[in-house]
Amino acid sequence: MNPVFVFDGDCAFCSSCARFIERRIPTRASVVPWQFTDLAALGLTQEQAETAVQWVDPEHSVIAAGPDGIAALLRDAGKGWRPIGAVLGLRPVRAVAWPAYRWVAKHRHLMPGGTAACSLPQSARDRLRGS
Repeated sequence: MNPVFVFDGDCAFCSSCARFIERRIPTRASVVPWQFTDLAALGLTQEQAETAVQWVDPEHSVIAAGPDGIAALLRDAGKGWRPIGAVLGLRPVRAVAWPAYRWVAKHRHLMPGGTAACSLPQSARDRLRGS
C-alpha cells in the first residue's frame, strides 16, 4: 500500500498546499483531506489530523506529523526533493521547523489562500455547516 499524506480539507490554505504537492511534487503518496479519510484504518485519530498534517506509510509502519511528515513526503518524492526532505529531517532543522510549523498552523487563516474558517477548530466549523 502506498503512503498517504493527510491534510485539513476544510482549510483553504492547507488545500492550496495540497494542490501544490499534487501538481509539483512527484510522490507515491495519496494526498487526501482527513475529513474524507478512514483515519482509524490509517492508525490516526481526529485530534492528530486536526493538529498537523500526517504522513502514513503502512508498508514501513511509519506515521510522521507536521514538518516530520513533510520531510517524509519530500524524501519519497525522488532526487529533486529528497535532499530537501533530508535537510528538513535533521535534528537542528527540526528544532526550528516545529515552532515554525506551529506558528503557520495557528496563523493559516492569514496565509495566502487562507480564509477565516481556517482559524476555527473543527467543532466550530461543523456548527457553521449545521452538522
